[in-house]
Amino acid sequence: MPLVDRQTPRPETGETSTGMPVDSDKPTLGTPGVTTDAAPTEITANAAADAVRGAVESTVPEQSRAEWKTSYEVADFDMPTGREEGWRFTPLTPLAPLFADEAGSTEVDVAETLPAGVTSSRGTVDDWKALTPPKPADRVAAVAANRAPFARIVDVPAETELDEPIRLRLTGTGGLSHGLLAVRVGAFSKATIVLEHAGTGTHGQVVTVLAGDGAQVSVVTVQEWDDDAVHVGQHDVVVGRDATVRHVAVSLGGALVRVSTNAFYAGTGGTFEGLGVSFADAGQHLEHRLFVDHEAPRCSSDVLYKSALQGEGAHTVWIGDVLIRAAAEGTDTYELNRNLLLTDGARADSVPNLEIETGEIAGAGHASATGRFDDLQLFYLQARGIPEDEARRLVVRGFFADIVERIGVAEVSGHLMERIEAELALDGARE
Repeated sequence: MPLVDRQTPRPETGETSTGMPVDSDKPTLGTPGVTTDAAPTEITANAAADAVRGAVESTVPEQSRAEWKTSYEVADFDMPTGREEGWRFTPLTPLAPLFADEAGSTEVDVAETLPAGVTSSRGTVDDWKALTPPKPADRVAAVAANRAPFARIVDVPAETELDEPIRLRLTGTGGLSHGLLAVRVGAFSKATIVLEHAGTGTHGQVVTVLAGDGAQVSVVTVQEWDDDAVHVGQHDVVVGRDATVRHVAVSLGGALVRVSTNAFYAGTGGTFEGLGVSFADAGQHLEHRLFVDHEAPRCSSDVLYKSALQGEGAHTVWIGDVLIRAAAEGTDTYELNRNLLLTDGARADSVPNLEIETGEIAGAGHASATGRFDDLQLFYLQARGIPEDEARRLVVRGFFADIVERIGVAEVSGHLMERIEAELALDGARE
């Protein structure tokens, strides 16, 4: 079968595997992301070459994702300049304290809620390394791993089914802090981990989730920082043989939040589901980066991230990298990102990347779409007697509904919709 099926639409999205709508899956001339009412009367050879070069440079990584550096050592990572593929969308000035190889000035407060049978202990960075976790993939993660005051290690015994989620609530108290967390879920266990972030400060973080063979794990990370907080986190998930892991990233608060989720497979038959939700307000930068490394045969991944933006300077970034290595025959993968611009002055950057090193796969595709609020939908609802503010809420709720239903933690899903409606009410009050 072809690596990308251009003919068969996905009924749930109305898109083909190329990411274009079904009724317009054809080449489109012009500068990517720019729509004009009239075609130019003359295009010079130099202008055409510049347009092609710009399109290629804006969509193709500098090198294969497999070649990106990973290391436990801070010195192995140069200080970012903003020209690197991994940093070109991220404001660097607020991150200067996280790039410095220095201890933090404070610690975040951590409140734990552990179901019966689950243990939590404090270890060293060497104890964390002994778990053979994925290595840090950027300078912030390397600093966080080495400068964290300790490694928090949470263990779920094998063949344990938890009735309640494991909860860790991190509250920043100001200043610079580093965190290192590892969660081990034993073979054939079932567990949900909810990691909440609140308060203020500048926080660098590494989170490692190790799912044993046959385990079923859900990880929900919620970023509800104060308006001045800065948070950069690397979340690594290792999926065991025949295990299923769902990682949900919800970013709502903070001045600058960047969460990089990396999924790896330790055996055949593993399943990874990556979900993400963000709502950016004026001046916020919310960034979700994803890397799925298919290195084992007959594994699958399904990724869905959605963002809504409103206000001047609201900015979201989604980077979705999927690598299917030569040995990963039988892989089935798909990723989708959608962004809804509610007002002028907001910007959404979306870059899906798919690398395939073998033709023996079950399926692979990606799609990305960014659009403005649909006034036609608003008119349709208002014509039926629904007030404008309520109609806007209904449209946005519908945009997020499918992904919220898949989160799997009712309390988190309900709270998320409450926060989204609160953001919409805030925008209405400004108007």
